[in-house]
Amino acid sequence: MASVIVDIAPPKNVGKFAFLHLGFRPFFIGASIFAIIAMLLWVGIYNFAWDIQVYPPITWHAHEMIFGYSMAVIAGFLLTAIKNWTGKQTLDGYPLLLLFLLWAVTRILPFIGIPIAVIAVTDNLFLLLLTMAVFWPFFTTQSWKNLIFVGVMLLFLISNIIFYLGMLDVVSNGTHYGLYSGLYLIITLILIMGRRVIPFFIEKGVGYPVQLKNWSWVDKSNLLIFILFCIADLFDPNSYATVGLAGLSAIINSIRLVGWHTKGIWNKSLLWVLYVAYTFIIFGLILKVLVVTSEISPYLAIHAFALGGVAMLTVGMMARVILGHTGRNIFAPPKALWWIFILLVCSSIARVILPILDSSSYMLWIAISQGLWIIVFGWFLYIYFVMLIYPRIDGRYG
Repeated sequence: MASVIVDIAPPKNVGKFAFLHLGFRPFFIGASIFAIIAMLLWVGIYNFAWDIQVYPPITWHAHEMIFGYSMAVIAGFLLTAIKNWTGKQTLDGYPLLLLFLLWAVTRILPFIGIPIAVIAVTDNLFLLLLTMAVFWPFFTTQSWKNLIFVGVMLLFLISNIIFYLGMLDVVSNGTHYGLYSGLYLIITLILIMGRRVIPFFIEKGVGYPVQLKNWSWVDKSNLLIFILFCIADLFDPNSYATVGLAGLSAIINSIRLVGWHTKGIWNKSLLWVLYVAYTFIIFGLILKVLVVTSEISPYLAIHAFALGGVAMLTVGMMARVILGHTGRNIFAPPKALWWIFILLVCSSIARVILPILDSSSYMLWIAISQGLWIIVFGWFLYIYFVMLIYPRIDGRYG
């Protein structure tokens, strides 16, 4: 993995609190708190018919899981990882605070009667500023190969603009295009980063020598096939082309996952959670095939991607990043993480698999999944909040 870690000079004052030292701190706290609050609101809306004055509730739920929660994790991860990759200090201090507050305020605006057009401006301004913050260290260090991340962020911005144009009745079906493209961009980012970090983490973390298999034809074809599937699904989700591309992508990613397997991952919570999350993405592709061939609900595939894949992987990555970037031992994570990850797996099973086995209890399975989600993020925040607030244990700035 092409990563360079260098010391930043001159050293900065560490101080008593470290909330604004590096992007992962405010954004991981914000993502975790928002995950709890947003799900509590969704429980009330979905299960108890709360009359909350917000744009169509299911649209709000989908948008905020993608461009609210997930984007906060992406922001925290990139603003942290880029410092390692380039040796340049990314946003910190008041600029980081302002970017974070722009994200946070935008999450509140739908509930206080602010017009959609105003929310669109603040939300897309956040994405624009985040994209600029991602671009600048790459530009100043001429790290051109990493500009793919800038490209992905620009596509996120375009997707979000299309979403709001749909909400404003400017672009026909714009909300659909914006939401689905946003979700698929997150998975694209996972496929890119997964190839970089998952086999690397496994080889370094299992505790014994192992060289995982990565086939060049898989690396070359995987992203192309998945992007073609995304385009097909956006415009003609029930076509045989979409089904074929989903099935082919599932096969290619399954081969990749077989090459990454070694039995030692199942003894390491920070490893198996990433492996299982990637498995759920493959399962989502299989469900996309079954949506057409067996007429199951398309929402099961979406939640396999979003809950089993994106949420599980982001929680696993946050858990690892926080330990590593607060000076703690990533090979000795908190024991409670095992149970947090198990509960998130159970939440995914309740939302995606149990409705297939017993559709008559659909509302019960959703309620169980929602409850487990809230427990997961509450427990996660309980463990990590102090680490995110206070300085690194080794006394360094970051």
